[in-house]
Amino acid sequence: MRQKMGKILSVVAFAFILMFATTDAYSQCAMCRATVESNVGTGSRTPESEVGSGLNTGILYLMIVPYILIGTVGFLWYKSNRKKEKEA
Repeated sequence: MRQKMGKILSVVAFAFILMFATTDAYSQCAMCRATVESNVGTGSRTPESEVGSGLNTGILYLMIVPYILIGTVGFLWYKSNRKKEKEA
């Protein structure tokens, strides 16, 4: 019972760390950021401003793929352990 409570607490703590540690999701390198700010900051709907918004979307897409992979491996590992516990 105590071990199960410890696992639950660590998962909750990890979730809080992920929620509050990643406050700024739109981050780029210094060069990309300067280019995007100069193009998006004008407020016009030019092809350059669309490049800046596409760059931000691409960065978010690249950022989420490792989380999906790690989450999938974690879920499969959890299901495997649950299956082994039921068999024992």
